[in-house]
Amino acid sequence: MTTMAATAHSSPTSPEPRLGLRERKKIKTRMAIRKATYRLVQEQGYDATTIEQIAEAAEVSPSTVFRYFPTKEDIVVTDEYDPILEEELRSRPADEPLSRSLRLLMRTAVERSLSGEYETREEMALRGRLMVEVPAVRARMSESMSVTGQMMCRVVAERTGRAAGDLEVRVYCMGLVGALMEASRYWAEHGQQGDIAEYAERTLDVLEHGLTPRNPEAS
Repeated sequence: MTTMAATAHSSPTSPEPRLGLRERKKIKTRMAIRKATYRLVQEQGYDATTIEQIAEAAEVSPSTVFRYFPTKEDIVVTDEYDPILEEELRSRPADEPLSRSLRLLMRTAVERSLSGEYETREEMALRGRLMVEVPAVRARMSESMSVTGQMMCRVVAERTGRAAGDLEVRVYCMGLVGALMEASRYWAEHGQQGDIAEYAERTLDVLEHGLTPRNPEAS
């Protein structure tokens, strides 16, 4: 998912997702590749970092890197959170308003992003900076978000009794994903100085209540 919608605690009323041994091993390998990439990029820059260097630093073969990440950009933009978020969204009470379920899960995602479970805050910041500075990363991020959006469509369709391909479902889910990506970009463009949790809340407020004119007296 996005830098923002990335994920250390389950929501209080949902069970902890249980991943199988094979899935845990895959995540461990992906994390080793990603951490090696971040370290090399910090040392020598994104363009100078090659797949061969990443493979050597992660102690895997180049073919293994490509098996997990088809392109170098995928190492930066993909994460381990979609399956966890999907399971947690499905586990929310069926009679809970969808907007509340999503708000709780996005809050959990932000907490996980800052917890260091899958990446450090410095790595998260580097990912955000690369999304702003490297056009290829930014373009691949947009493509990756469509996958997250499709996952959201499936779950939201089940919750609302609609088809995943309905226009309203697609607009709602892709709007949410796109909005959170913009919040992540806003955070990165401002040097990661603001509170990303606050940005997530503001984003969801706009989606839920619409955009209100600014009060000139409040300026």
